[in-house]
Amino acid sequence: MGKEGVTHVRKACAYITRDTSELLVFRGPGHDGLQIPKGTVEPGETPRDALFREAIEESGLATFERPRHLVTDVWKRRDSPPKRYVRSFYHVPVYESRDAWTHTVTGSGEEQGVEFEFSWLTLPTDATFALDLDDYVHVLPHGSGGTAPVDTTTD
Repeated sequence: MGKEGVTHVRKACAYITRDTSELLVFRGPGHDGLQIPKGTVEPGETPRDALFREAIEESGLATFERPRHLVTDVWKRRDSPPKRYVRSFYHVPVYESRDAWTHTVTGSGEEQGVEFEFSWLTLPTDATFALDLDDYVHVLPHGSGGTAPVDTTTD
């Protein structure tokens, strides 16, 4: 709990891009609009560690370029009872040949076992995302350019 009974939940959000021209997105149950891999930062975990864990659990991807922190903000989820997300957004380039895939969420969270349908969205975009997750899409680099994979198990 925070000030005046406001709950602050730390979140890690991944803008995963391919060739700096496409953003990885999915549609998930319970939300209108596109989403990106994201999730709660667990106790004792850094936002960067949570970023890797959540991206792997939600998308099935396991190799990434080094993430670059873009911004951390405070986003109001609701007024009653008061709840705020402290969101850390990262840009994470990947090399991925699949244009679309289905992944069954792993881990121990409430989404475990849910299937997400992933695809790539061409940048720049004016698409609407659930939970205001598009707030910083405009700062992503866009254009042509390849990436080399990095194994997150050694990072």
